[in-house]
Amino acid sequence: MKESPEKKSCCGCHAAAEVKPKSDAKYFCPMCPGVESDKPGDCPKCGMALERNPLFADDGEDHEIRALTRKFCIAAALTLPVFMLAMAHMVPGLHFRKDMTKWIEFILTIPVVFWAGGMFFSKAWVSLKTWNLNMFTLIATGVGSAFLYSAVAVLAPGVFPESFKEHGEVGLYFEAAAVITVLVLLGQLLEARARARTGEAIQSLIGLAAKTAHRLRDGKEEDVPADEIVLGDLLRVRPGEKVPIDGTITEGGGNLDESMITGEPMPVAKKEGDPVIGATLNQTGSFVMRAEKIGGDTLLSQIVQMVAEAQRSRAPIQKVADTVAGWFVPIVVVAAVVTFIVWAIYGPAPAMAFALVNAVSVLIIACPCALGLATPMSIMVGVGRAAGMGILVKNAGAIELAEKVTHLVTDKTGTLTAGKPRVTDVVPAPGYDNDSLLKLAASVESPSEHPLARAVVDAAKESNIELFSVTNFESITAGGVTGKADGKVVRIGKSSFLSEHGIAIAGDWEQRAEALREKAKTVVWVGIGTELAGIFAIADPIKETSAAAICTLHEMGLKIIMCTGDNRATAEAVARELGIDEVHSDAMPQDKIELIRKLKQQGAVVAMAGDGINDAPALAAADVGIAMGTGTDVAIGSAAITLVKGDLLAIAKTIRLSRATMRNIRQNLFFAFIYNAVGVPLAAGLLYPFFGILLSPMIAGAAMSFSSVSVIMNALRLRKAAV
Repeated sequence: MKESPEKKSCCGCHAAAEVKPKSDAKYFCPMCPGVESDKPGDCPKCGMALERNPLFADDGEDHEIRALTRKFCIAAALTLPVFMLAMAHMVPGLHFRKDMTKWIEFILTIPVVFWAGGMFFSKAWVSLKTWNLNMFTLIATGVGSAFLYSAVAVLAPGVFPESFKEHGEVGLYFEAAAVITVLVLLGQLLEARARARTGEAIQSLIGLAAKTAHRLRDGKEEDVPADEIVLGDLLRVRPGEKVPIDGTITEGGGNLDESMITGEPMPVAKKEGDPVIGATLNQTGSFVMRAEKIGGDTLLSQIVQMVAEAQRSRAPIQKVADTVAGWFVPIVVVAAVVTFIVWAIYGPAPAMAFALVNAVSVLIIACPCALGLATPMSIMVGVGRAAGMGILVKNAGAIELAEKVTHLVTDKTGTLTAGKPRVTDVVPAPGYDNDSLLKLAASVESPSEHPLARAVVDAAKESNIELFSVTNFESITAGGVTGKADGKVVRIGKSSFLSEHGIAIAGDWEQRAEALREKAKTVVWVGIGTELAGIFAIADPIKETSAAAICTLHEMGLKIIMCTGDNRATAEAVARELGIDEVHSDAMPQDKIELIRKLKQQGAVVAMAGDGINDAPALAAADVGIAMGTGTDVAIGSAAITLVKGDLLAIAKTIRLSRATMRNIRQNLFFAFIYNAVGVPLAAGLLYPFFGILLSPMIAGAAMSFSSVSVIMNALRLRKAAV
């Protein structure tokens, strides 16, 4: 284990170098800062399994998952006959020879407890040595007590007085030790699978980078790997290619899809002198650019590093049971020791036998299975209920934190809106109607890949309009398109594009266009021949459920903040329509993550909802990251919760379910604490001086089982909780 020094990359480093972590350790402890290792294993302080650094790619299936799967399957197979033999006396007419079945239970339980569950004892030993008591301490105490008592009952039954025997036999608790071990193994396996997915977002981001580039040198063009680009290189980018690195256009221009950065679907027109960002997609046009940022200075690299740091900086939620364990375990051990001493000194003959049995009774009745199951059982049921509603929860911490959320920061495009431009208004000039204008415009737009062009074509398809064939098609970067359809020359684009070709825009057309822009709509102008034929208004429509979702979240006491890469006019128009409390527009990824950090510093518990690559850092930095299932893999990988249908109403359901789950957990913990508060004194013999009553280990075992069943049954109520 070590603390690795920070490494710096030279200016010629490639894409892989730009996302190297500040530490070269492949594994770290999420609980203990500074504990790192280049090999998988357990934390030397708390015994928790080390977590893989998300900046390192995973080589196949994780070893921990394979080992836990094997142990769980074998332990479950061995536990089944132990459980059946232990419960056989409850089936009328079914009887086995006790002198034979107790040895079978003993032999089958040994590998379950000491092979499959051996790691719990080793982790508990580490936690004891470092005095970082946790759930493993509780698990080892409970399983060890149940097994040790039962083993003594099999190997040396004579140490027990006759009053503690039923039909001449001492009660056994092998099934309790085995079943608890199997349940805990299952929880560990599910947790390991969730941890294995934490690096997927980082690897998806790294995969966005361009692999090759067309470098211009000495008048020649050559294809080179992206990792060979150096500052000042001239690079050619053709239509349909990714921009290889951050830089500035020196010649030509194009329409770039920068949605990975801004989250907005509209392409951005770029010309000579404009900056371009690595990994963005050049849709149309060809240009030459100069490389100006490489290695760790590129924007993609900075986004990768922000996601990684945000993921690692999130401290795991300290379970209530883990906190209590620091006091619970030593108190129970002290209670058992005191019980042994008091009975050994003052108890009736045989004093030592009574002392041993009562001390074991204390340990068995205080077996932390109820306390250990209180949180994971509710979480498992709650997560399963969420999945049935189309809400995928990556980890238990998200469920625990969601109930405390005070602020929801949300992206606009793809989250509040559909994320796909569509024609909302068709305004024809005199002499044209909606269908004739749409038919001519869609025909000319059909060869174009521009999102606005696709919106016009889709509108024609929705109206079942058959398009004309087009000739002389031409696309002008940052202007529009022109073509000949039905014998007419049609020009579509900006108003300036039409004016340049002699088409006058007179009357109140500018006022009509401005009225549409104030409603967050993009205006596209259509000219036929030398006349203005009309305009189209194109917008990203608000999702049908967004208004109801915002209203519901307000009723639940949340403050809603929109943080979007879109322009201020569009953002404010959407905010007004939905009743959003606060708006931040023209926001880059670093602006979103800075807003999250500022809110957290002010004491807010922040949930972030988004769907794009540009939202990934903020999703990772928020207390609860919520991704739209219709969004990018990177956003989904960075978020703790994914809404499969991308429906914002599901956020309200998530918070309600979180509140119900945490209420259920508190109820379970109350049951466990009350049970121990009453059970431990009874097991210690509190009633004996007054009524001559002792709580035998057999009754203690039954009470222990009842406490576990009560916790499980209460957790199962979550399946029908109203959300």
